[in-house]
Amino acid sequence: MSIIQNIRERGAWIIFGIIAIALIAFILQDGIGRKRGSNDVSTLGKVNGEVINKREFDEKVDIQVQNYASQGVKREQMIGYLWNQEVDRLLFSTEADKLGISVGTKELSDVLFGNESPFKQEFTDKSTGEFKVNDAKNALAKIKKGKTKEELQQKTQVEKFYIEPAVENRIRNKYQALVVKGVQMPKWLAEKQYADLNNIASINYVAVPYTTISDSSVKVTNDEVANYLKENPAAYQVEETSRNIGYIGFSAAPSASDSLNAKNEIIALKDAFKTAPDAASFLNKTGSEIPFYNSYISKKILQIPAKDSVLSMPIGNVYGPYVDGKNYTIAKLLGTKQWPDSTGVRHILVATTNPQNGQQVKDDSSAKKLIDSISAAIKGGASFEALCEKYSDDGGSKAKGGDLGMFGQAQMVPAFNDYAFDNSVGTKGVIKTDFGYHYVEILKQTPRGPAYKIAYLSKPIIPSNETINSASTAAAQFASTSKDVKSFNENAVKLGKQVLPATGIKANDFEIQGLGETRQTVRWIYEKNVNDVSEPFEIADTYIVAVITAEEKAGLASVEAARPQVEGIIRDQKKAEKIKPTLKGGSIEAIAASAKALVQKADSLSFTYSMVPGLGNEPKLIGAAFNKALVNKVSEPIAGNTGVFVLSVNNVSAKQAQQELNFFKEESLNRTRSSLFRSNTSLKKVATIVDNRSKLY
Repeated sequence: MSIIQNIRERGAWIIFGIIAIALIAFILQDGIGRKRGSNDVSTLGKVNGEVINKREFDEKVDIQVQNYASQGVKREQMIGYLWNQEVDRLLFSTEADKLGISVGTKELSDVLFGNESPFKQEFTDKSTGEFKVNDAKNALAKIKKGKTKEELQQKTQVEKFYIEPAVENRIRNKYQALVVKGVQMPKWLAEKQYADLNNIASINYVAVPYTTISDSSVKVTNDEVANYLKENPAAYQVEETSRNIGYIGFSAAPSASDSLNAKNEIIALKDAFKTAPDAASFLNKTGSEIPFYNSYISKKILQIPAKDSVLSMPIGNVYGPYVDGKNYTIAKLLGTKQWPDSTGVRHILVATTNPQNGQQVKDDSSAKKLIDSISAAIKGGASFEALCEKYSDDGGSKAKGGDLGMFGQAQMVPAFNDYAFDNSVGTKGVIKTDFGYHYVEILKQTPRGPAYKIAYLSKPIIPSNETINSASTAAAQFASTSKDVKSFNENAVKLGKQVLPATGIKANDFEIQGLGETRQTVRWIYEKNVNDVSEPFEIADTYIVAVITAEEKAGLASVEAARPQVEGIIRDQKKAEKIKPTLKGGSIEAIAASAKALVQKADSLSFTYSMVPGLGNEPKLIGAAFNKALVNKVSEPIAGNTGVFVLSVNNVSAKQAQQELNFFKEESLNRTRSSLFRSNTSLKKVATIVDNRSKLY
């Protein structure tokens, strides 16, 4: 014990020292780590110092995704769209602030209730097209007076999504009007362009196409491409950094054995499914990939494999299993009826539930009493339209007297659908759905035909654990032995797999060509470096291993990226230098003879149209054709788009004008003005934009 105590006493200062060093190291490491990994998650970006708040931005995204859900708009699409909208808004806001452009109190009324009112759609009479201004004003006044939490939230949404955008749009229009009106056309320029438009030229020319020299005989070096890019930088600018990858896939799709297992599983249920007295209960118990639709669908609309075989069965029989997409399916025919393909109804809805949030809006008994009163009133001769206007909770059809128009089978909730198709034109009555009580009148129907009720027992063809593990293991082994692009390609060759390219991937992309939607892969591509190889990514039923092959940074295009575009241009330039010395002679005929070519003629050439019959787009040749110094004289060789040319101008003359000078000037000016604000590219180029989307999504 004395030895231990002695060590403790002597070593205490050492222990304290170690602890102190460890604490300091921990604090420093934590500080450094925080500094390196710090990310202001509240700031999505900045435009000229103005912050785009992520929380507010996400609120807008959520609302718009909900608004456009029926159109299949994806969240990532809306993120990109709203980001551009926010940048656009802030760019114009900055310019407007510099100029002192604003919307005054009196002007605000015109913004909100004038021709461009943000409330126009909601308060326009569908039958007359009249914008009900007073209704809009009263509704807005009511919203402004709201005191409850829900009312205050509604007020905020109206200000944010209706009033603020309308004011911003007015300010933007004012700014654009100032800039556009500042664009003028000098008289001399209008007269010059007018003369050019109304002149025509006639030439004789000799053409030596570049194709007379083989491409293989003219080499283009990387240095030549680089020099060309430096001489023509504006034409080869990369606006946004992108990266390229190569990838291979290891399929984890179901094997033949997996498919057989799935087939045997559903076959084992076939007899029980056939004899089940209640198909819905049976499917609810066993489960099915295809939900049971407890109604009828006509043969025209029905889209299933082996349709004729299924529909020709006696009622109660089953057919299958057959492959339907990624499932094995057995169909059971439950019944048949004569139904129209489409029907038209009008209705009055007394809602019990808000379909937006599922909350109760009226108790069931009160709703039933009201709909029964409406039914009795209509039977007594009351106006359907008047009662609909007063009582219906369906805002979409209320303005049209409750008319839903013509609709096809399976487009409405089952109870509503069955009533509308099962009954004949003129039938009136009350039905109950998940939304509440409806008074319905059938107005119109197409001719009747056979419709069928079918139940589907459907089981997925899924990969087994063995199939998945095999693909996963193979992908992991490949990734572990591939350390760079070279070894990646070598290992792919050993496996007999082709490395597939995906190019032009940007930091904010959600999809990759050939791979589909895979944001996790895009994020990895920008977290790593060129030559890095990924761990396997699971995309759909495939394990993907990728390698980053190249990066194209914003700015002047790289030689590798620009070479496909530039190589042909440089090659033609070199060919032109070889062709020019062969064009010798004092006359156009002598030059043609030396080039072993023909003298050709082109008439009615227009200065404003660079296409030459038989040659294509040759702006340099057109320009020389209107050079009056070349009338009856031979030009120097001209290197064009398709070959080298020598020409002699026969004449340049005026043709009959198609419009007056003043009209031409006005039209040209309007065309120039209208093109000014097709995009905000010029404002973006001079703005400071910070985009953090790739780090936060």
